[in-house]
Amino acid sequence: MLSSVRRELVRVSDYPLTTYYLILVSVLALTALGLVMVLSASSITSYDGGEGSSFAYFNKQAGFVAAGAILMVAATFVSLYMWGRLAWWGLGIGVAMQAAVFVPGLGRSIKGNANWIQLGGFQVQPSEFLKIALAVWLGYVLAKKYGKMTTFGHAMIPVVPGIALAIGLIVGGNDLGTALVLMAMALACLFIGFFPWRYFLLLFGSLAAITVFFVLSSENRLRRITAALTGHADQTASDITGQAWQSNHGLFSLASGGWLGVGLGASREKWSWLPEAHNDFIFAIIGEELGLVGSLAVILLFAALAYGMIRVIMRSESMFIQVATTGLFAWIIGQAAINICVVTGLLPVIGVPLPFVSYGGSSIIASLLAIGIVLSFARTEDGAAAAIRVHKDRMRSSFAVLARKRKK
Repeated sequence: MLSSVRRELVRVSDYPLTTYYLILVSVLALTALGLVMVLSASSITSYDGGEGSSFAYFNKQAGFVAAGAILMVAATFVSLYMWGRLAWWGLGIGVAMQAAVFVPGLGRSIKGNANWIQLGGFQVQPSEFLKIALAVWLGYVLAKKYGKMTTFGHAMIPVVPGIALAIGLIVGGNDLGTALVLMAMALACLFIGFFPWRYFLLLFGSLAAITVFFVLSSENRLRRITAALTGHADQTASDITGQAWQSNHGLFSLASGGWLGVGLGASREKWSWLPEAHNDFIFAIIGEELGLVGSLAVILLFAALAYGMIRVIMRSESMFIQVATTGLFAWIIGQAAINICVVTGLLPVIGVPLPFVSYGGSSIIASLLAIGIVLSFARTEDGAAAAIRVHKDRMRSSFAVLARKRKK
């Protein structure tokens, strides 16, 4: 019995399209759950905030998901050669969009972060798309430079200036949380891309020093770290509406959920107690309404997605694919880990959303586009093209049989 199960698992694991479907199904499941939870978490604030409908945020998010899904499907069919051709253009456009946040009349500041631009009736966060551009660009450049980074100049140019420009523009907009995600992406790409150790450690030390400087120079960031280190319970009485408010109510929300939750839509914290309940702290609402079981289901879906992306990295012989996928992995999985750790009190409050689940147009569109790129990489796995042709032939045969039956 066990041997037959083991053989079946090996067969499924070796199937060329297992990676493709593992990534696709986990992302679709997370996105569907996100739509449901956005509706639940935002229903009160949406109605009370002047929208006049509990479905206002949900309707917007559904539109964003539709746009992201179209881009994901389109990206799936883009060839590896074309992604290489787009690498420099993508970084250039991403940097230009990020620089646009500093243009008067075009850039917008939200809650102290000047990382938005206003395009007609839409607000766009260009840093979300800059993450994609940076990952693809680093994959292309490091693949071209593989085995040639023997001197300081060959190793550092253009890799380090490109990274510094992208991160510098985001830090300039006072969004250290997003900058940390880009730092993690860049370091992960350099590690996988066989960047020379002495230069890697130099860059790592520089990024760490920059992070420490910006943390120590901000009283707000220092208060967040202090709140996380000293314990939230001690601050409840003295700081009931201050720094620890969001963290405390996130923990209250998780604690009240128990094993199975209070029921979908029955959250008490979303009644204006927990700030950003439909955005950065949506995982707390999941824990409250769906309980520990629902929270673990979300974590398992991200684990499945992580495993699928690791399969793309491990099963590909292309350095471009390996490095670019590593960057996207560091962004999506790393950001999910940060978000969950923030909600559970393991990290100070950092304003990053939960990928595919939190409300936000730029976030969901960019995340789905990134997955489309990874799926296009998964289609290059040995045997995948043949398996896809077999699927297409079977579908044509099925449609032909249905057509004949209708004629009869």
